[in-house]
Amino acid sequence: MRVGGWGLELVCVCYLLIVYITSRGLIAAPRYRLLQARLRDCRARAEYLGGVCGEGSAQKAVVAAVAGRLAQLEQGGTVVWRLSARYGVIAIPLSKLAAAWRVLHTSERRLLGVEPDEEVLAQRESLVLQLRASGDAADEEMATRLAAADVGAVEGRALVLAAAQRVHEAEDGAAERDYDQQRIALWLALTGLCAILLIGRVLDHRETMLLGALGGFLSPVVGVMRSQRPPSSWGVLVLAPVGGALAAVGGLLLVRMLADPDLNLLGQVFLENSWNTPERPIALAIALLFGFSGQLFSRLALTATGQLTAPAPGPRAV
Repeated sequence: MRVGGWGLELVCVCYLLIVYITSRGLIAAPRYRLLQARLRDCRARAEYLGGVCGEGSAQKAVVAAVAGRLAQLEQGGTVVWRLSARYGVIAIPLSKLAAAWRVLHTSERRLLGVEPDEEVLAQRESLVLQLRASGDAADEEMATRLAAADVGAVEGRALVLAAAQRVHEAEDGAAERDYDQQRIALWLALTGLCAILLIGRVLDHRETMLLGALGGFLSPVVGVMRSQRPPSSWGVLVLAPVGGALAAVGGLLLVRMLADPDLNLLGQVFLENSWNTPERPIALAIALLFGFSGQLFSRLALTATGQLTAPAPGPRAV
Protein backbone atom coordinates (compact mmCIF):
# COMPACT_ATOMS: atom_id res chain seq x y z
CA MET A 1 0.00 0.00 0.00
CA ARG A 2 1.41 3.36 -1.02
CA VAL A 3 -0.03 6.86 -0.79
CA GLY A 4 1.39 8.80 -3.67
CA GLY A 5 0.83 12.09 -5.44
CA TRP A 6 -1.14 14.65 -3.52
CA GLY A 7 -3.15 12.17 -1.41
CA LEU A 8 -1.74 13.27 1.94
CA GLU A 9 -2.09 16.95 1.10
CA LEU A 10 -5.70 16.44 0.05
CA VAL A 11 -6.52 14.62 3.29
CA CYS A 12 -4.95 17.41 5.38
CA VAL A 13 -6.77 20.18 3.53
CA CYS A 14 -10.11 18.38 3.74
CA TYR A 15 -9.64 17.72 7.45
CA LEU A 16 -8.79 21.35 8.19
CA LEU A 17 -11.82 22.50 6.21
CA ILE A 18 -14.12 20.09 8.02
CA VAL A 19 -12.78 21.17 11.42
CA TYR A 20 -13.17 24.85 10.61
CA ILE A 21 -16.72 24.56 9.28
CA THR A 22 -17.75 22.23 12.10
CA SER A 23 -16.46 24.61 14.77
CA ARG A 24 -18.50 27.41 13.26
CA GLY A 25 -21.54 25.36 12.27
CA LEU A 26 -21.97 23.28 15.43
CA ILE A 27 -20.72 25.74 18.06
CA ALA A 28 -20.87 29.31 16.79
CA ALA A 29 -24.00 29.03 14.63
CA PRO A 30 -26.35 27.77 17.42
CA ARG A 31 -25.14 30.51 19.76
CA TYR A 32 -25.63 33.04 16.96
CA ARG A 33 -29.22 31.88 16.46
CA LEU A 34 -29.79 32.12 20.22
CA LEU A 35 -28.38 35.65 20.09
CA GLN A 36 -30.84 36.59 17.36
CA ALA A 37 -33.76 35.22 19.37
CA ARG A 38 -32.71 37.07 22.52
CA LEU A 39 -32.14 40.18 20.44
CA ARG A 40 -35.68 40.09 19.06
CA ASP A 41 -37.12 39.59 22.55
CA CYS A 42 -35.06 42.47 23.92
CA ARG A 43 -36.13 44.80 21.11
CA ALA A 44 -39.77 43.88 21.64
CA ARG A 45 -39.40 44.65 25.34
CA ALA A 46 -37.74 47.97 24.54
CA GLU A 47 -40.61 48.91 22.24
CA TYR A 48 -43.12 48.11 24.98
CA LEU A 49 -41.25 50.09 27.62
CA GLY A 50 -40.82 52.96 25.19
CA GLY A 51 -44.59 53.08 24.77
CA VAL A 52 -45.42 53.14 28.47
CA CYS A 53 -42.71 55.58 29.56
CA GLY A 54 -43.64 59.21 29.75
CA GLU A 55 -42.45 61.61 27.08
CA GLY A 56 -39.27 63.44 28.02
CA SER A 57 -38.60 61.18 31.03
CA ALA A 58 -35.24 59.68 31.87
CA GLN A 59 -36.67 56.18 31.38
CA LYS A 60 -37.75 57.11 27.86
CA ALA A 61 -34.21 58.27 27.02
CA VAL A 62 -32.71 55.05 28.40
CA VAL A 63 -35.08 52.92 26.33
CA ALA A 64 -34.33 54.94 23.19
CA ALA A 65 -30.58 54.53 23.72
CA VAL A 66 -30.97 50.78 24.24
CA ALA A 67 -33.13 50.46 21.12
CA GLY A 68 -30.50 52.25 19.06
CA ARG A 69 -27.74 50.01 20.40
CA LEU A 70 -29.77 46.88 19.64
CA ALA A 71 -30.35 48.10 16.10
CA GLN A 72 -26.57 48.26 15.61
CA LEU A 73 -26.29 44.56 16.39
CA GLU A 74 -28.08 43.76 13.15
CA GLN A 75 -25.86 45.95 11.00
CA GLY A 76 -23.08 44.03 9.29
CA GLY A 77 -19.62 44.98 10.54
CA THR A 78 -20.83 47.14 13.45
CA VAL A 79 -20.77 44.58 16.24
CA VAL A 80 -21.36 41.16 14.71
CA TRP A 81 -21.64 39.95 11.15
CA ARG A 82 -24.93 38.60 9.95
CA LEU A 83 -25.23 35.14 8.49
CA SER A 84 -24.51 35.44 4.80
CA ALA A 85 -26.26 33.27 2.24
CA ARG A 86 -23.04 33.33 0.25
CA TYR A 87 -20.63 32.18 2.93
CA GLY A 88 -22.94 30.36 5.34
CA VAL A 89 -21.59 29.46 8.76
CA ILE A 90 -18.06 30.60 7.84
CA ALA A 91 -19.26 34.21 8.19
CA ILE A 92 -19.49 34.00 12.01
CA PRO A 93 -16.35 35.41 13.67
CA LEU A 94 -16.06 34.14 17.24
CA SER A 95 -14.57 37.35 18.65
CA LYS A 96 -17.39 39.52 17.31
CA LEU A 97 -19.97 37.00 18.50
CA ALA A 98 -18.60 37.27 22.04
CA ALA A 99 -18.68 41.08 21.79
CA ALA A 100 -22.29 40.98 20.60
CA TRP A 101 -23.35 38.91 23.61
CA ARG A 102 -21.74 41.43 25.96
CA VAL A 103 -23.62 44.27 24.25
CA LEU A 104 -26.88 42.33 24.49
CA HIS A 105 -26.38 41.62 28.20
CA THR A 106 -25.60 45.27 28.87
CA SER A 107 -28.78 46.29 27.03
CA GLU A 108 -30.85 43.81 29.04
CA ARG A 109 -29.53 45.23 32.31
CA ARG A 110 -30.32 48.78 31.23
CA LEU A 111 -33.87 47.75 30.40
CA LEU A 112 -34.11 45.99 33.75
CA GLY A 113 -33.38 49.31 35.40
CA VAL A 114 -36.61 50.82 33.99
CA GLU A 115 -38.82 47.72 34.32
CA PRO A 116 -41.86 47.81 36.63
CA ASP A 117 -41.54 46.24 40.07
CA GLU A 118 -43.36 43.01 39.21
CA GLU A 119 -40.97 42.28 36.34
CA VAL A 120 -37.94 43.08 38.50
CA LEU A 121 -39.33 40.73 41.17
CA ALA A 122 -39.57 37.90 38.62
CA GLN A 123 -36.02 38.59 37.45
CA ARG A 124 -34.84 38.58 41.06
CA GLU A 125 -36.16 35.06 41.64
CA SER A 126 -34.44 33.81 38.49
CA LEU A 127 -31.17 35.46 39.49
CA VAL A 128 -31.33 33.93 42.97
CA LEU A 129 -31.66 30.45 41.49
CA GLN A 130 -28.78 31.02 39.06
CA LEU A 131 -26.47 32.38 41.75
CA ARG A 132 -27.17 29.50 44.10
CA ALA A 133 -26.63 26.96 41.31
CA SER A 134 -23.08 28.22 40.67
CA GLY A 135 -21.72 26.75 43.91
CA ASP A 136 -19.52 29.78 44.58
CA ALA A 137 -19.45 31.19 48.12
CA ALA A 138 -19.63 34.79 46.91
CA ASP A 139 -22.58 33.96 44.67
CA GLU A 140 -24.34 32.24 47.57
CA GLU A 141 -23.86 35.33 49.74
CA MET A 142 -25.20 37.60 47.01
CA ALA A 143 -28.17 35.29 46.48
CA THR A 144 -29.02 35.49 50.19
CA ARG A 145 -28.87 39.27 50.15
CA LEU A 146 -30.85 39.42 46.92
CA ALA A 147 -33.62 37.18 48.24
CA ALA A 148 -34.16 39.51 51.21
CA ALA A 149 -33.95 42.74 49.20
CA ASP A 150 -36.90 45.03 48.53
CA VAL A 151 -37.05 45.56 44.77
CA GLY A 152 -39.19 48.66 45.28
CA ALA A 153 -36.35 50.46 47.01
CA VAL A 154 -33.34 51.96 45.28
CA GLU A 155 -30.91 49.69 47.11
CA GLY A 156 -32.90 46.58 46.22
CA ARG A 157 -33.06 47.45 42.54
CA ALA A 158 -29.35 48.24 42.50
CA LEU A 159 -28.67 44.83 44.05
CA VAL A 160 -30.75 43.18 41.32
CA LEU A 161 -28.71 44.96 38.65
CA ALA A 162 -25.46 43.95 40.35
CA ALA A 163 -26.58 40.31 40.49
CA ALA A 164 -27.59 40.39 36.83
CA GLN A 165 -24.19 41.81 35.93
CA ARG A 166 -22.44 39.03 37.88
CA VAL A 167 -24.48 36.33 36.14
CA HIS A 168 -23.88 37.88 32.73
CA GLU A 169 -20.15 38.24 33.31
CA ALA A 170 -19.91 34.60 34.35
CA GLU A 171 -21.77 33.54 31.20
CA ASP A 172 -19.71 35.78 28.95
CA GLY A 173 -16.46 34.66 30.55
CA ALA A 174 -17.30 30.99 30.06
CA ALA A 175 -18.23 31.59 26.41
CA GLU A 176 -15.04 33.56 25.73
CA ARG A 177 -12.90 30.84 27.32
CA ASP A 178 -14.63 28.33 25.10
CA TYR A 179 -13.90 30.49 22.04
CA ASP A 180 -10.25 30.81 23.11
CA GLN A 181 -9.97 27.04 23.39
CA GLN A 182 -11.43 26.71 19.91
CA ARG A 183 -8.92 29.16 18.48
CA ILE A 184 -6.04 27.39 20.23
CA ALA A 185 -7.25 24.02 18.95
CA LEU A 186 -7.50 25.36 15.40
CA TRP A 187 -4.01 26.85 15.61
CA LEU A 188 -2.52 23.63 16.95
CA ALA A 189 -4.35 21.63 14.30
CA LEU A 190 -3.05 23.89 11.55
CA THR A 191 0.51 23.69 12.89
CA GLY A 192 0.27 19.93 13.27
CA LEU A 193 -1.03 19.53 9.73
CA CYS A 194 1.91 21.57 8.43
CA ALA A 195 4.27 19.26 10.34
CA ILE A 196 2.48 16.24 8.87
CA LEU A 197 2.90 17.56 5.34
CA LEU A 198 6.58 18.28 5.95
CA ILE A 199 7.26 14.85 7.44
CA GLY A 200 5.31 13.17 4.68
CA ARG A 201 7.39 14.88 2.01
CA VAL A 202 10.80 14.63 3.66
CA LEU A 203 10.67 11.26 5.44
CA ASP A 204 8.10 9.51 3.22
CA HIS A 205 5.96 8.14 6.05
CA ARG A 206 2.56 8.93 4.57
CA GLU A 207 0.99 5.53 5.36
CA THR A 208 2.26 5.71 8.93
CA MET A 209 0.66 9.08 9.56
CA LEU A 210 -2.61 8.14 7.88
CA LEU A 211 -2.91 5.05 10.09
CA GLY A 212 -1.96 7.12 13.14
CA ALA A 213 -4.62 9.70 12.26
CA LEU A 214 -7.14 6.87 11.93
CA GLY A 215 -6.18 5.64 15.39
CA GLY A 216 -6.51 9.17 16.78
CA PHE A 217 -9.98 9.43 15.29
CA LEU A 218 -11.05 6.03 16.61
CA SER A 219 -9.95 6.80 20.17
CA PRO A 220 -12.73 9.33 20.99
CA VAL A 221 -15.21 7.33 18.90
CA VAL A 222 -14.60 4.24 21.02
CA GLY A 223 -14.83 6.39 24.14
CA VAL A 224 -18.25 7.68 23.07
CA MET A 225 -19.48 4.18 22.26
CA ARG A 226 -18.30 2.80 25.60
CA SER A 227 -19.46 5.62 27.86
CA GLN A 228 -22.50 6.72 25.82
CA ARG A 229 -21.59 10.36 26.34
CA PRO A 230 -19.59 12.79 24.18
CA PRO A 231 -16.10 13.99 25.17
CA SER A 232 -16.08 17.18 27.21
CA SER A 233 -13.49 19.04 25.14
CA TRP A 234 -13.83 20.15 21.55
CA GLY A 235 -10.06 20.54 21.37
CA VAL A 236 -9.57 16.83 22.10
CA LEU A 237 -11.74 15.89 19.15
CA VAL A 238 -9.91 18.29 16.85
CA LEU A 239 -6.37 17.39 17.88
CA ALA A 240 -6.78 13.63 18.33
CA PRO A 241 -6.24 12.70 14.64
CA VAL A 242 -3.43 15.25 14.23
CA GLY A 243 -1.67 14.12 17.38
CA GLY A 244 -2.23 10.50 16.42
CA ALA A 245 -0.51 11.01 13.08
CA LEU A 246 2.53 12.64 14.68
CA ALA A 247 2.63 10.09 17.52
CA ALA A 248 2.64 7.26 15.00
CA VAL A 249 5.78 8.59 13.29
CA GLY A 250 7.54 9.31 16.56
CA GLY A 251 6.45 5.97 17.98
CA LEU A 252 7.89 3.99 15.10
CA LEU A 253 11.19 5.83 15.50
CA LEU A 254 11.23 5.06 19.23
CA VAL A 255 10.45 1.41 18.51
CA ARG A 256 13.37 1.28 16.11
CA MET A 257 15.63 2.82 18.74
CA LEU A 258 14.61 0.42 21.50
CA ALA A 259 14.83 -2.56 19.15
CA ASP A 260 18.35 -1.69 18.04
CA PRO A 261 20.81 -4.54 18.65
CA ASP A 262 22.85 -2.31 20.96
CA LEU A 263 19.83 -1.94 23.27
CA ASN A 264 17.77 -5.00 22.30
CA LEU A 265 14.81 -4.13 24.51
CA LEU A 266 12.04 -5.05 22.04
CA GLY A 267 13.47 -7.86 19.96
CA GLN A 268 14.08 -8.69 16.33
CA VAL A 269 10.42 -8.54 15.29
CA PHE A 270 10.14 -4.86 16.11
CA LEU A 271 13.52 -4.17 14.56
CA GLU A 272 12.30 -5.51 11.22
CA ASN A 273 8.85 -3.90 11.41
CA SER A 274 9.35 -0.31 12.47
CA TRP A 275 11.03 2.80 11.07
CA ASN A 276 12.90 1.26 8.14
CA THR A 277 9.92 -0.75 6.86
CA PRO A 278 6.83 1.40 7.51
CA GLU A 279 4.85 -0.31 4.74
CA ARG A 280 4.71 -3.71 6.48
CA PRO A 281 1.43 -4.73 8.17
CA ILE A 282 2.99 -4.99 11.64
CA ALA A 283 4.50 -1.52 11.33
CA LEU A 284 1.16 -0.11 10.17
CA ALA A 285 -0.61 -1.82 13.06
CA ILE A 286 1.92 -0.31 15.48
CA ALA A 287 1.28 3.12 13.96
CA LEU A 288 -2.46 2.60 14.44
CA LEU A 289 -1.92 1.69 18.09
CA PHE A 290 0.28 4.73 18.72
CA GLY A 291 -2.38 6.98 17.18
CA PHE A 292 -5.10 5.31 19.24
CA SER A 293 -3.32 5.42 22.60
CA GLY A 294 -1.40 8.46 23.74
CA GLN A 295 -0.41 6.58 26.89
CA LEU A 296 1.41 3.99 24.78
CA PHE A 297 3.53 6.69 23.19
CA SER A 298 4.18 8.35 26.57
CA ARG A 299 5.32 5.10 28.18
CA LEU A 300 7.59 4.27 25.28
CA ALA A 301 9.04 7.78 25.33
CA LEU A 302 9.72 7.47 29.07
CA THR A 303 11.42 4.13 28.48
CA ALA A 304 13.63 5.67 25.80
CA THR A 305 14.42 8.61 28.07
CA GLY A 306 15.42 6.24 30.83
CA GLN A 307 17.82 4.49 28.49
CA LEU A 308 19.42 7.76 27.44
CA THR A 309 19.77 9.11 30.98
CA ALA A 310 20.88 5.85 32.58
CA PRO A 311 24.38 6.10 34.10
CA ALA A 312 27.13 4.42 32.15
CA PRO A 313 28.39 1.17 33.68
CA GLY A 314 31.60 1.56 35.63
CA PRO A 315 34.82 -0.31 34.94
CA ARG A 316 34.58 -3.96 35.82
CA ALA A 317 36.75 -5.03 38.74
CA VAL A 318 39.60 -7.42 37.92
